[in-house]
Amino acid sequence: MSVTQIDIAQRVVESILAQKLAPGERLGEQELADLFGVSRTLVREALMQLQARGFVDVRSRKGWFVVEPSIEEAHDAFAARRIVETGMLREAGQPLQSVIQRLRRHVADEQQAIDAGDAAARAFLLADFHVCLADCLGHRLLSGVMRDLTARTTLVASLYQSTHDAQQSCSEHAQIVAALAEGDLAQAESRMVAHIGSVESALSHSVKDSVDAREKLRASLSPLTSRTGDSLSG
Repeated sequence: MSVTQIDIAQRVVESILAQKLAPGERLGEQELADLFGVSRTLVREALMQLQARGFVDVRSRKGWFVVEPSIEEAHDAFAARRIVETGMLREAGQPLQSVIQRLRRHVADEQQAIDAGDAAARAFLLADFHVCLADCLGHRLLSGVMRDLTARTTLVASLYQSTHDAQQSCSEHAQIVAALAEGDLAQAESRMVAHIGSVESALSHSVKDSVDAREKLRASLSPLTSRTGDSLSG
């Protein structure tokens, strides 16, 4: 079976979700072509697709790189997740027992990866819970949207060194599923908001540090002034 540009793009996004690709990491066209056994033209088409989705950017004479989200983009991604995920739960209705069973299996797989110390599988499954939830609730189109949004917040977590604990995420996922199993959609929505908020708040300290560092640099490089308030020049 031949590899398509969609296959390449999907592999890149999955690697981001598994935190195997870090923000700012270079994606060489020739290296990817060799890895997938395809032409550089096909690789370039896949990278352009990823660029349109906001996952990579191209730097003049340097090549393609995984994006490094700004602080503003980080908060935008979490805000988008709150809107989409709470909306899905609000419109869910009473989930079928088969849906609950599938979600419970997913949470069990998360726990197994955590217990095994498998960092890549753990990161992927914790992010994929939200994609699985969209799919289970019958939102096929939104499952693709959720894959991109969770990949964006995964990049944010990598870049800003999230302190959010994997076990905490798994437990919060289990609580959301429990509320769905009870048919309490309001509680499921409330728990989702709390979960997304706890993940985002784990970034707040490091985001604040980066803001402080930027302000400190700006202050350090501001013009020197004399006692009369005039700028000094050499």
